Amino acid sequence: MTSTQSKWLEAELKFDSRVVGKHEVVMTRGQGSVVWDESGRSYIDCVAGYGVANIGHCHPDVVKAIRDQAERLLVMPQSLPNDKRAEFLTELVGVTPAGLDRVFLCNSGTEAMEAAKKFAITATGRKRFVSMKRGFSGRSLGALAFTWEPKYREPFGEAVDNRNVDFVTYGNIEELRAVITDETAAVILEPVQGEGGVRPASPEFIQEARRLTQEKGALLILDEIQTGFCRTGKMFAAEHYGVVPDGMTLAKAMAGGVPIGAFVMTADVADRMPAGGHGGTFGGNPLAMAAGVAAIRAMKREGMAEQAREKGAYFMEKLRGIQSPKIREVRGLGLMIGVELKEKSAPYIHALEHEEGVLTLQATPLVVRFLPPVTISREQIDTVVAAFERVLNSVNPRAERQAELAAAQKEQTQTE
Repeated sequence: MTSTQSKWLEAELKFDSRVVGKHEVVMTRGQGSVVWDESGRSYIDCVAGYGVANIGHCHPDVVKAIRDQAERLLVMPQSLPNDKRAEFLTELVGVTPAGLDRVFLCNSGTEAMEAAKKFAITATGRKRFVSMKRGFSGRSLGALAFTWEPKYREPFGEAVDNRNVDFVTYGNIEELRAVITDETAAVILEPVQGEGGVRPASPEFIQEARRLTQEKGALLILDEIQTGFCRTGKMFAAEHYGVVPDGMTLAKAMAGGVPIGAFVMTADVADRMPAGGHGGTFGGNPLAMAAGVAAIRAMKREGMAEQAREKGAYFMEKLRGIQSPKIREVRGLGLMIGVELKEKSAPYIHALEHEEGVLTLQATPLVVRFLPPVTISREQIDTVVAAFERVLNSVNPRAERQAELAAAQKEQTQTE
C-alpha cells in the first residue's frame, strides 16, 4: 500500500461511522467492467456497486448527460415540473410492463420500498403484508419489517414492527396460499433473491402469487431493485414469468451509477394515495433524471438485455465446468449468478480480490455472487472463471483459520 493510499484509507476509517466493513484498498477510477485502485492495480469488477453499474462504469453517454445537465440545472422539486424529469418518465414508462404507467420518484431502493408500503396500504385499506424468508427489502425501519434476516432487525427491537408481516418460504406455494387473506395489503417478493443466495423463483410460484393476490384483492409488488434493467436477461425479471404486478420497486442500475429510486405502479394504486401522502426533497432531481434517460437509452440501443442473457449463459456454463468438490451448485438468471460452496465463501472472495484482482460478493455465508456489468467481455469472463478455479484449488480455509488462531494466541501471550 502506498503512502497516498494509506492516507486516504486512514481518513476514511477515522471519520466513517464504521457501520460498513472496509476493504484495505482505495478505489479511484472505473471504466466498463474494470476498476483501478490508488496504486494503479486493475480489478475485474463483479460487484458493480452491488448491481448498480449494469451498463459499465462511466458509460460515456451517462457522463455526457451528467456534465450537460450540471451546467443547466441541478435541483428542482417535483412540485415544479421539469423538462428532464418529463423526458425520464417517458423513457421509464416506455420500458415497464403495460399498465405500470405511474411513477413515484425517490433516491434509493429502500426509499422505493417505503413508498410501496404506503401506496399498498392506501390502495387496499389493509395493513398486513406477506414477505419472503431469506428476502431482503432494505434497512430503513419501515422496509426492514419485510427483511427476513434477523441480524438486520434484532438490534432495533420493537422499533421494527413486523407484527403485520407473514414470512413464507420462498417458492413454497402451499405456505403462500395459507397466508394470503382478505386482510393482506400486498405480497412483496424478489423474482430472484439476491442477498438470499441468488435464488430464482419458479414460474409456478410467481404465477400463483399473481393469481392469489388478484383473487383476494391484494397487490403483488415485485422487488426489481437488483433484478431490473437488463440484469437477468430481460429489461425486468417479471418478463421471464409472464406476469404483470401491481407495482415494482426500482433503483440501482436505473441511472448508470447516480443515486435514484422509483416505485412504478398502476393508475388505480397511484390514485388512492391522498395528495401529500408521500414525498421527498431530492426525488426526481434533474441530474438523476438526465443520467436515467441516458442509461435507459443505452440499454435499449446496445441490446443489453440480450447481452446479459447470452453472457450469463456462457458464464454459468464455464463455472459449471469447474471440477471442484467444493462447489455444491451454480445458479442464477442472466448475469446475476451465485456459486454455492460446501464451506464458507469468505476466504475465496478475499483471495479473488487480493491474489487475482477479481471483485465478487457474498450472498449468505456459503455463496459467491457474481454481478458484473453487462458490458463484461467473454475474455474477461474467462479470466474470472480461471481465477476462481485457481483459488478453489489453492485456498485452505481450515489452515488459514488455524494460522489466524495461532497468531492471535501468540499476540495475546506477548501482551501478557
